[in-house]
Amino acid sequence: MGTTARELYERGRDASNAQRYAAARRLLERASARATDAGADLQSRIAGTMAYVLAQTGEAARAEALCREALDRDGVSAETQAIVAGQLGLLFTRAGRLDDADEMLTRAITSLSGTARANCLLNRSLVHMHRRAFAASTADLEQAVTIYEAEGDAAAAAEARHNLGYTALLRGDLVEALELMARSRPVIAAGSPEGAAMSDLDRAEVLRDAGLVDEAERLLDSVATTFGAARMRQSQAEAEYHLARSLVRHDPARAEGVARSAARRFRALGAESWAARSDAIRLDARLAMALAHDRRGGRGAALPTAAEFAATVETLSTCGFPAEATAVRFSAALAADQRGEPDAAERIPRLARDSPTPLRLRAAEVRAARAQARGRSAEARRHAAHGLDLLSDWQRSFGALDLQVSLAMHGTGLIFRGLAAAGDSRVPAILFDWSERARHLSQQVAPVRPPRDGHLADDLAALRMLRTDLSGTEWTTDPRVRALRDRVRDRQWTETGAGDLRPRVTLDELRASLDPDTAVLSYVFTGASLLCLVTTADASRIVDLDWPEVKLASDGLRADLDVSAAIRSGPMAEVVARALDDRMLRLDEALLGPLRTAIGTRRLVLTVPGLLAGIPWAMLPTNHARPFTLATSVSRWMQERPTTAQMRSVGFAGGPRVPRAVEEVHAAASAWPDPAVLIGENARVDAVTDLAGRVDLLHIAAHGHHAVDNPLFAGFELADGTLFGYDVDLIPHAPGTVVLSACELGHSSVRWGEEALGMTRVWLHAGTRSVIAAPAVVSDDIASTLLAAVHLGLSRGESPAVALAAASEATGHRTPFQCHGSGF
Repeated sequence: MGTTARELYERGRDASNAQRYAAARRLLERASARATDAGADLQSRIAGTMAYVLAQTGEAARAEALCREALDRDGVSAETQAIVAGQLGLLFTRAGRLDDADEMLTRAITSLSGTARANCLLNRSLVHMHRRAFAASTADLEQAVTIYEAEGDAAAAAEARHNLGYTALLRGDLVEALELMARSRPVIAAGSPEGAAMSDLDRAEVLRDAGLVDEAERLLDSVATTFGAARMRQSQAEAEYHLARSLVRHDPARAEGVARSAARRFRALGAESWAARSDAIRLDARLAMALAHDRRGGRGAALPTAAEFAATVETLSTCGFPAEATAVRFSAALAADQRGEPDAAERIPRLARDSPTPLRLRAAEVRAARAQARGRSAEARRHAAHGLDLLSDWQRSFGALDLQVSLAMHGTGLIFRGLAAAGDSRVPAILFDWSERARHLSQQVAPVRPPRDGHLADDLAALRMLRTDLSGTEWTTDPRVRALRDRVRDRQWTETGAGDLRPRVTLDELRASLDPDTAVLSYVFTGASLLCLVTTADASRIVDLDWPEVKLASDGLRADLDVSAAIRSGPMAEVVARALDDRMLRLDEALLGPLRTAIGTRRLVLTVPGLLAGIPWAMLPTNHARPFTLATSVSRWMQERPTTAQMRSVGFAGGPRVPRAVEEVHAAASAWPDPAVLIGENARVDAVTDLAGRVDLLHIAAHGHHAVDNPLFAGFELADGTLFGYDVDLIPHAPGTVVLSACELGHSSVRWGEEALGMTRVWLHAGTRSVIAAPAVVSDDIASTLLAAVHLGLSRGESPAVALAAASEATGHRTPFQCHGSGF
């Protein structure tokens, strides 16, 4: 006896559930051929499952026809009719026909029980998500989880929990979203590569909204390829849509092409609402290209027309996507302003308080841009400040450093609008306020440290082993490294709680606190120009700087510094030194020359935008032997100025493969009465982190490695592997002062506009008040001599910035070592 129609159907259904659609289609076609005498009920069930397979592989119209035919067939049981109705509801959801989807899924839910009911609850939750009815979505999903668990279906329960995470993402709770998705992924991924890709598609949205766009885009490229290979056209198009959404902020040209491809796929599937959403991204990309060319004074992509915006708004509104429609209206307003059509731009809708945070931020940015275009600087600042307050409220719930910094992505446009309007005002108090807003954006929250996590420690230990075994290229591409890095970051996001909010100070408060020997230099980049606000106890004034000259003199700076450190003798040494001297003179004239009269011989507090993060300020002639500190913000500098009484205990650690590490450590330690010293095999990661938690001053002489994609995976080499930034960020009580004698670890990566993130920031975020480090390579012998002299000053009670300046003068060494944080 051959295989029956029911057996073939059940095997086809199982293949469909495992995302093996080609096999499912073959089995279901065989089942349908043998079911002619098996009764209408089985025929309808086969048709319903086949409809799902067809929809997944790009034949939505045929899938709908099959479902309607099955519903109209005589002799079909109420249960089967409900199952097919649920299938039709899912098809309508994918097509964006939300009212029809809700009707069909509700009809199914009222007639079904068990797993079949849970499936429809899960699918109806998607309708609620699209409508932003989050309470209803959560209720459906929680019911589904309860049913799946009662039925013993762990895979389906994991999928429902994953969707609870997606609901959290839409609410703006990125940490809860990541936690729920991370818990669900192992079960989902075990089912099939396509299941893993579905999980990763949503995870990529979390990463994108968190500002980690590089990781999100790599993931989206990967899942789009997986869906394409499996002929899952709808899912492939969704991956392209989300990829375009991510790209539009930083690569609008590519975003436009990817969005166009996604729209074409959606229209072929009959998913007009998804196609319209892709059109919206494409219009935003074209608008971004046109605005960028306009800022540069050139001609580029043409602005989208008012008719194109209007057509997309109408389609999105008709399909039940009011938030997306509103976002397009904001873009249309910007384009109308750009075309010189202010009347068209006036029609901007007001948003409800429960609108998505990114949409509310977009509204604030558009209103600020419109006001700025009309010369209303105060109004522009008010709108930008409102948006940044919204962003601050969002950030306030997160303690993780990389998440706080990455979320600044959403405020980049607002910051530059506000800074430009503040610069236009020419009022020092206003410019200072906006400078502090910009510098404060990613470090306003002091985190609460999580309890020690054994799993996190194991993952970091495994990463240490791989960091030792793999080359630089292998380290960035190895799948084991990526999996471990994901888990480490996930745990840090979900376990590091938000703590106290650090307040901003006013210019009057700053001036009242300054002594006659201190000046504060607040450098501000507005997106087009560079300004510096010079503040002393008795005056504040705004100075315009030559940004094109600063940029020209900075190009190639890092390479010159590296070559200078490497070539210190021989026929080329003088040529290299002379070239570097010339570059330093040009930077000095551009950055400090116009300020010399105002600052005199005072010590300096500098706050700088990310674009100036790589400047070796200590090597500029005006700063020779002058104490200065690079503060994360003036507000934090005022709140955390150190006292010499806080340096009662000191610790030193020397890593392997640094020729003079032992000599440097012993020379520096000799300045102190009872130092703790870890060298050789004793300088292990756990020993150094334990030491860091017990001392007021920590000095580490080791090879360091910067990590551009996520500086929290930067670190320095110790006896048993790399001590990562994540290790540092988990130290319960960080030293008040840290000295990093390690190449590269003073270097920073700029993620979003103002924000620079490097190992110095990691220590400062962990609670350290001041860090001495270099943004470029320093030869071991010079570092050893200079830093030993620094410790002589520190042991006499000098502040870190004063001790570093005195050591530079005493040794005659001109190096890029500089003090970060509250150095005096």
